[in-house]
Amino acid sequence: MAVTDDAIEAIKGMITSGELKPGDRLPREPDLADRLGLSRSSLREAVKALTLIRVLTVRRGDGTYVTSLDPGMLMDAMGFVVEFHHDDTVLQFLQVRRFLEPPATAIAAISMPDADIAELGALLDSLPAKPEIEVLVANDMEFHGRIAAATGNPLLCSLLETVSGRTQRARTWRGLAQENAVQRTVDEHHAIHRAIRARDPEAARAWSTAHIAGVEEWLRQVLATGS
Repeated sequence: MAVTDDAIEAIKGMITSGELKPGDRLPREPDLADRLGLSRSSLREAVKALTLIRVLTVRRGDGTYVTSLDPGMLMDAMGFVVEFHHDDTVLQFLQVRRFLEPPATAIAAISMPDADIAELGALLDSLPAKPEIEVLVANDMEFHGRIAAATGNPLLCSLLETVSGRTQRARTWRGLAQENAVQRTVDEHHAIHRAIRARDPEAARAWSTAHIAGVEEWLRQVLATGS
C-alpha cells in the first residue's frame, strides 16, 4: 500500500497547496505520473481511492476533477485517509459485529425460507467477475442484511444494520488496500450461503465468524503499523 499512499499524498499536496482547486481537472494520467515520479498503476489506484471518498470525481470521456466541495468539507474527506489509520472506533464496531452476526447467521440457516435462500444465491451471482469495490460493498451490505432479516428479530436487524454501516468505509478501504480482498470476500459469501442452503447452522456460524474476523485482523494490522 506504500506506493499508493505516496500517490494519494502527492495528489493531496497539490490540492492543499492550491495548485489544484475544487472544480479543476487533473492533468492527463501519463503526464501526472511522470511529473510525480509514480507508476501509472499506483496513480490509478490513488485516483480510485480518492474518488471513493469524494475528493475526486471522474467524468467519463472528460477527465478527473477535484470535487466542488467547500475547502472545509474537502479537507474533512481527505482527512479520512489519515484518521482511518489512527482510529480504533471502527475496530470496536467490528468486534460488536463479530459478537452478533455469527449467531444470526446460524439462525438464518435454520429459519430462512428456501425461496429466500435461492434469492440470496442470486444476489451473489449478480456480481460481475471482477466487481468494482463500491459494487461489492453494496452487494455485501444487502447480503448480510438479508441474513439478519431471516432471524425475524427487528431489533437485531436494526443493531446489525447500524454496526455494519459504521464499518462500510473500512471494508471499502480494505478492498483497495489488501491484495485479493475482493475475491476473498466473494468466496466467503458463497461459503456462508452454501452453509445456509445446507441447513448447517454451525458451519454458517463458523464461516460468518471467519469472514468478519478477516476484516478485523486486517484493521488491527493497519492500526498497529499506521499504513
